[in-house]
Amino acid sequence: MNFLRRNAKAPTPDVGRAPSPAADAPVGPFSKTRRPSRFRIAVCAALLAVSGGFAQAPQPPLPGTQSRPSRATFSTTANVVIVNVSVLDKDGKPILDLTKNDFQLYEDGKLQTLQSMELEKLDTKPLPVFQSAETEPKPPEPKGYNPDLEKNKTQTLAKFQDRRLVAFLFDFSSMQPSEQVRARDAAATFVKKQLTTSDMVSIMVFGSDLKTVLDFTSDRDLILTTLQKFRIGDSSELAAMGDTGADSQDVSGQFVVDDTEFNIFNTDRKLIALEDAARKLSVYPEKKALIYLSSGVQKTGVDNQSQLRVTVNTAVKSNVAFYPIDARGLSALVPGGDATQAAPVGTNLYSGAAHNTVRANFDNQQETLYTLADDTGGKALLDSNDLTLGMTQVQKDMGSYYILSYASTNTAMDGRYRKIDVKLSPRIAALKPKLDYRRGYYGPSTFARLAGADKEAQLQSAVQSDNPITDLPMAVEVDYFRLDRLKYFVPVSVRIPGRALVLKNKGSKQATELDFIGEIFDARDRVAAQVRDTIPLKLSAEVAGAVARKQIQYDTGFTLPPGKYRLKFVARENGEGKTGTFETPFVIPDLSSGGALRVSSAIFSNQREPVKQQIATAEKDKKLLKQNPLIDSAGDKIVPNITRVFRPGQNLLVYLEVYDPTVPENMPENFRMTAITANLAFYSQDAKVLETQPIHANRLNQDRPNVLPLNLQLPVNQLKPGRYTCQVNVIDELGKKFAFPRTSLVVLADRPAPATPTGKPSGL
Repeated sequence: MNFLRRNAKAPTPDVGRAPSPAADAPVGPFSKTRRPSRFRIAVCAALLAVSGGFAQAPQPPLPGTQSRPSRATFSTTANVVIVNVSVLDKDGKPILDLTKNDFQLYEDGKLQTLQSMELEKLDTKPLPVFQSAETEPKPPEPKGYNPDLEKNKTQTLAKFQDRRLVAFLFDFSSMQPSEQVRARDAAATFVKKQLTTSDMVSIMVFGSDLKTVLDFTSDRDLILTTLQKFRIGDSSELAAMGDTGADSQDVSGQFVVDDTEFNIFNTDRKLIALEDAARKLSVYPEKKALIYLSSGVQKTGVDNQSQLRVTVNTAVKSNVAFYPIDARGLSALVPGGDATQAAPVGTNLYSGAAHNTVRANFDNQQETLYTLADDTGGKALLDSNDLTLGMTQVQKDMGSYYILSYASTNTAMDGRYRKIDVKLSPRIAALKPKLDYRRGYYGPSTFARLAGADKEAQLQSAVQSDNPITDLPMAVEVDYFRLDRLKYFVPVSVRIPGRALVLKNKGSKQATELDFIGEIFDARDRVAAQVRDTIPLKLSAEVAGAVARKQIQYDTGFTLPPGKYRLKFVARENGEGKTGTFETPFVIPDLSSGGALRVSSAIFSNQREPVKQQIATAEKDKKLLKQNPLIDSAGDKIVPNITRVFRPGQNLLVYLEVYDPTVPENMPENFRMTAITANLAFYSQDAKVLETQPIHANRLNQDRPNVLPLNLQLPVNQLKPGRYTCQVNVIDELGKKFAFPRTSLVVLADRPAPATPTGKPSGL
């Protein structure tokens, strides 16, 4: 199969390729259009982000009019924006006697007409200490409360007047059993002793998926009963990550069966769960607090900083403040490690390197919690054994406030950021009150309405915007290989689920188009490299069906000097305009100095593809192809497995390079030999489960001086389904140096063959 590409006006020295179909492998190949990047100041990314939310409703037709099929029908939409405003006097007490005429609201400097203004008066006095279900006095139900609402979810949501909405989210996938007990007991103590007459509580849990186990209620007995039903020990991090089947249903709709690789080994899962929880709470116009109980958010594997930003933006849009609580409490990190993990080996224990790594890992987990709280207006409780302090902080922060709503006069679907200003009448302003409210939102946009130039501007804007779009799931891998002392080849691989493509009939083919744009920024935030590709696809019906069940992989490459960089990559499918953003920092180390054994990135793969098959009709940049270390002398290319997910029947391939290995003195230049030993070791729960026989390599690359390539291989059938840490052991026997690069990977259970109408597996 070949995909033609259109000739570019000015090809850049960087190329991108993708592999051809293989069993359980990304579908390709791709040939592509290369266009020079033309970055300019553009509008913000098109993403619906409102302080309280949008509601769109067509206006009814005029009375007495009749519609005819042959005539066009015109309608208008109203973008209703909700803004919550707290007004405090100079003593910090809420001002509760304001009217609608006391407020003036401006959007981008234009005065808006308020549709409504309502006061949410919240109490801070705790209820009597909980005794039992029989003697517990129940607070009055909220105004407008409908008892049938819980039974009929299709009814219009009732409004919770004068209620403080507090949602608990227990992230059991990150907590050990003792931490789950501590989090559950702290929540129960808060409900028994600190709940006020204004509080309504909802409970969510996240294990393999996000579930709402209790909707908002003020019934303390029901809340405590729900907490007691938790099964301690379920959904631990090991169980969730080691799950070898396809994910169960997920309310976010982002995870489907063919995305198993993305589900199991994508560190965005917890952030996506938080994003979805905030979206679920957006149906309530009131302020909401989401108390997130976890043991930190670990950034391992595929790390997408854009997802963190999207989660924060969704919470701001939904008027949700995150209050993360570290369920581990006050932790003392033992330098030699505690009983829950294996003791460090080698000299790391004595040099302090092992403890520094553990400390940095712990701080990284808490940093994410702090960012979630700080950027949404909440507060994080870290390093405290009294977890209820983080819960009572919600009651202190959420006092009485006003709900303002208006229909925006700006009907443009441009996705621009719109600034909100709230002012008070002179009689109130004279008191010098303190106002607290959301300062703006991102307007809506519609991809179908954009012209060609606007679509290009939208793509360029997505790279520059601080409001990333993650409608298109993406996984990205960045690696490095030394070409010379100050020049490194940096391959970038992007994987997208095939089901995300929207194919349209075009003659006997099904066609679509993919746009890719990426920028690499250096330590001074200057653009160090960039790429802009358009990939047209025309597929037969058979190939189109295979694409929908597999993944799409796109590869490109850059040449950079050593240093610290930041990659921002945007992909868009042009069927429905779904866009994905991926952002991550990376470092290219200086491998020309230092006493340790110098090695490249370790590429984990399960697929090799001939280069000719990947770029059959494309013009070949022979110079760049020769520089790419992933292409061997036979013309076969190693395709990186970005998600590190493997299935039985595949071969696990590992490729890396050793630089400047020790060579005996007085050895002729045309016969330079070394002595490198390498093998693979697999660990599960800190116990070694498998180690391969070592291979011995001694022949340097003839075309690249002082470079020794290593190829290791293992049939995946030798590993049971589960999650592993794979360590590549590389030893320079002559120089007495070593390197042990590690990565995590997942082995899936073998999926049964699909059943035929007779009930037997196909192929029999």
